[in-house]
Amino acid sequence: MDVLDLTRLQFAVVTIYHYLFVPLSISLAATAAGLELAWLRTGADKYRQLTRFVGALLIVTFAVGVVTGLVQEFQFGLGWSNFARFYGDVFGPTLAIEGMLAFFLEATFLALWYFGWDRLPRAAHAATIVVVAVGTVLSAFIILAANSFMQNPVAYALDPATGRARLTSLTALLTNEVNLAAFPHTMAGAAMAGGALLLAIGAWRARSAAKSAAGDGAAFGTLARLGAWLTFLGGALTALTGDYLGKVITGVQPMKMAAAEALYATTAGAPFSVFALGGGGDGRPFFSIEVPYLLSVLAKGSPGATVAGIDDLQAQYVAQYGPGSYIPMVPVAFWTFRLMIGIGMLAAGLAAAYLWTGRRGRTPHRLLVRALPVLPLLPAAANTFGWLFTETARQPWLAFGITTVADGLSPGLTRAEVLASLLGFTAVYGVLAVVWLRLVRRLARKPLDPAPAPACAERDTPEPAPVY
Repeated sequence: MDVLDLTRLQFAVVTIYHYLFVPLSISLAATAAGLELAWLRTGADKYRQLTRFVGALLIVTFAVGVVTGLVQEFQFGLGWSNFARFYGDVFGPTLAIEGMLAFFLEATFLALWYFGWDRLPRAAHAATIVVVAVGTVLSAFIILAANSFMQNPVAYALDPATGRARLTSLTALLTNEVNLAAFPHTMAGAAMAGGALLLAIGAWRARSAAKSAAGDGAAFGTLARLGAWLTFLGGALTALTGDYLGKVITGVQPMKMAAAEALYATTAGAPFSVFALGGGGDGRPFFSIEVPYLLSVLAKGSPGATVAGIDDLQAQYVAQYGPGSYIPMVPVAFWTFRLMIGIGMLAAGLAAAYLWTGRRGRTPHRLLVRALPVLPLLPAAANTFGWLFTETARQPWLAFGITTVADGLSPGLTRAEVLASLLGFTAVYGVLAVVWLRLVRRLARKPLDPAPAPACAERDTPEPAPVY
């Protein structure tokens, strides 16, 4: 592999690893906030116990996410300094705002929440975790705006004096149509990721408590149902928002949708292949199982709509941007798109089966409960395939229509330097993964906090008067 391929591989390793923890942090923060507000509203102690339980999972996940996010931002200077230099004025505000949110807002209020138990008034304490939840959502929106710029560059102008891109409107950058479509899709995927983790832990602990007659089975049953609803509803919203995002992407990057279907010829009433086998060097499928008109519906919302094919788009881009290949790796785009959808639907289906078999107090099917420990892997895999599709199907562009990936590479970067940093990041991330898994496993096995002592009742009991 040359320097460019190694740098791309390094960025992929860093980004994919970081993105395993981001959706979990968003979902766990929102769940902890919801549980604490439920405790504030009802006074039911199980909500206080579950808030502390989910909050502990959040702190561990948030810490790993912050560390890996730092490395991801350093990537721009390490491997992509030409890109950072050219687009620094555009990306600077978003990365600065995201950094402020992550390190000052979220970290500060998460610390206040952790150390504020029994020290802050209940309402103030609940407000701290709500701020954390809002901060994670804002942080995601801001950083998605930076990524959306790479998908659909807006709100910039080329400065002839500096030779760099200059931001013309932060509002226009944040309201990029790709960002507005990608944000709800990302939030729905985050709900699935966190929900699957809580469902797996809750169902396992509820089943263990039933066997041992432990007293926290009811609370973990509540956690499992909450996780199942998050996973199921997140899956449904992911499908709806993904449909809208697909139509937006078809408008700004038609090659990406054509590659997702391996559609080489422009077609009216284009079908969607559920499965296909490619042959030859161009990757054209020689066997496929197709659903008629579905690609036209997914891309443009009409069964008879015309979807541009790869060959015609390649000719169009050559005329527009000059000689070269503008075709991404079609098999990667084709399969990552289907794996993203299929694995996500499987996760939502398992959650729906858990809710259905456990309705009205029934015990969920034992085979289903035994399969749930692998459930958290499914949304994580679906999110990862989604990112792979988003980024690889944009190739060869770094910022679509303006800068290619090769143009953004740091000058003077050597193969040995990239290989050394790649091995270093991989090793550190491997250690972090082991630490995170061990901590989550330990937290998942801990009993819930006992109910607090009835301090009020003690205060209401008059102390005996001293007798001399």
